[in-house]
Amino acid sequence: MLKVLSERYDISLITFLLLIVIGGVFIAFLIVPILYIFVKAFYINGQFSLRFFQLMFENPIMREAILNSIKIGIATTIGTTILSLPLAFLMMRFDFPLKSLIQGLLLVPMIMPPFVGAIGMKQFFARYGSVNLFLMKIDLIDKPIDWFGDGGFTGIIILEVLHLYPIMYLNVAAALANIDPSLEEAAENMGASRFKLFRSVTFPLMIPGYFAGAIIIFLWALTDLGTPLIFGYRKVIPVHIFNMVTDIHENPMGSVLVVLVLIMTVFFFYISKVLVGTKRYEMFSRGHIVPRSLHLSWVKAIPLYLVFLFVFFLAVIPHISVVIASISQKWFMSILPQEVTLKYYGLAFTHPLTSTGIANSLLYSVFSTTFDLFFGVLIAYLLTRKRIPWKNVIDTLAMLPLALPGLVLAFGYVATYSGTILDPRENPIPLLIISYGIRRLPYAVRAAYAGFQQTSIALEEASLNLGASVSRTVIKITLPLIMANLIAGGLLCFAYAMMEVSDSLVLAMKEQFYPITKAIWALFGRLGDGAYISSALGIIGMILLTISILVASKLLGQKMGELFRA
Repeated sequence: MLKVLSERYDISLITFLLLIVIGGVFIAFLIVPILYIFVKAFYINGQFSLRFFQLMFENPIMREAILNSIKIGIATTIGTTILSLPLAFLMMRFDFPLKSLIQGLLLVPMIMPPFVGAIGMKQFFARYGSVNLFLMKIDLIDKPIDWFGDGGFTGIIILEVLHLYPIMYLNVAAALANIDPSLEEAAENMGASRFKLFRSVTFPLMIPGYFAGAIIIFLWALTDLGTPLIFGYRKVIPVHIFNMVTDIHENPMGSVLVVLVLIMTVFFFYISKVLVGTKRYEMFSRGHIVPRSLHLSWVKAIPLYLVFLFVFFLAVIPHISVVIASISQKWFMSILPQEVTLKYYGLAFTHPLTSTGIANSLLYSVFSTTFDLFFGVLIAYLLTRKRIPWKNVIDTLAMLPLALPGLVLAFGYVATYSGTILDPRENPIPLLIISYGIRRLPYAVRAAYAGFQQTSIALEEASLNLGASVSRTVIKITLPLIMANLIAGGLLCFAYAMMEVSDSLVLAMKEQFYPITKAIWALFGRLGDGAYISSALGIIGMILLTISILVASKLLGQKMGELFRA
């Protein structure tokens, strides 16, 4: 077989073995769990049956959960679109003082999962929270306002929008940066108004980038588990799946719901491809594209500053609420904490549950990041430097986890590997590391891929011609040249693994294996100081994410948006 492949492709024994290893990882930890879930959902006593799907749609509770999840996904996508399109357009079309600082501030919401922000927001916007008490004190309202609506439904959407709009912003900004300005100039010279120019030229050319971000946001909001749990909103698909993990082998309904999520994922991806694929979005560029922008002085930029700062203020409300909650000694029926303390930060490092959670998360994240960098570099190298079979398949499988909900993958691991040496009910460490690694592998692949594309292959060929081996060439020439990309991708993999929610909540079933996010969830339900310790622990994770994203953004620049495309 190797001889046949070597005649048609650029395959040596080492390349062949690497393909076997990469394929084995994808089969064992991506394909098999998904296939196993399908078998559990469609086969009853060895017979193909749609009985449980029928029961699911006949159950009014399940129907409501499905509709609510879809509504959250659609509303979040619309909300992020409304928020992100103007921001990206203004940022790319104008140059003004402190532009880099403003752009960094717009990415701040990415540093804290809505799962954590919900803790502080409940304190701020509860029925007798700070906001309602303040408005009643100044006589603007007579009775408390239900800010979260329908038991938390509106609050979930607000938090998702405020957290996810940077992903849309990064994709749209990258798409706008790649538009040849001569096309817009030609339309203006022909008398097109600004609105017609945007509708007929600019927006059609940025549609691929827009849909790349929109589909990720929709699926992220659709399958988010942590935020509904914190709000106590049970009428969504992810919470129903989470509640069915304990009897996964007795009740097939959990597998049926997971299959439904997968079908919806494929369906909406297909719809996005159809919408994008009905037209061609191509440009004949004259060379290097330099986006046109109008320079503004401090004075003329004031309206832009007001817009950006208003959005920034809205986006950091969850962060502010968590910070205040983390330093509150006593905060009940008062606008602000009645006493302030830093003791919960000390407890975040010394409390048995939190100290174990931090140590566990560091362990899982370090090993999962190593996993990501190893396989990310291998996959990117094979895709960019080798003529191999099934290249498109490997690329698709490498990027699939970005679109595959973590809840689905974690549920599949429990279903597939229960009763084996990898049983998460006994020791979830291997599967937690693998799930973190698989989920963030696209970041490492795309970061390394961009590095290889920017590095001339002539340098490697010169090294090989001088007698250096392939391994020595890669270690001495290639890796140093792409090191900035690897550091950026590795930082994102590490930081997001530290704050991974769905995988942690599902797979970590015993207290001694809890990572940070599962510890936050466990403490949040504890009476007294639980919410305050959870907030302090969330702030620690937020600081880690802040440092990682800032460094990654500095190293990758506009290409950072590429990491969030499926």
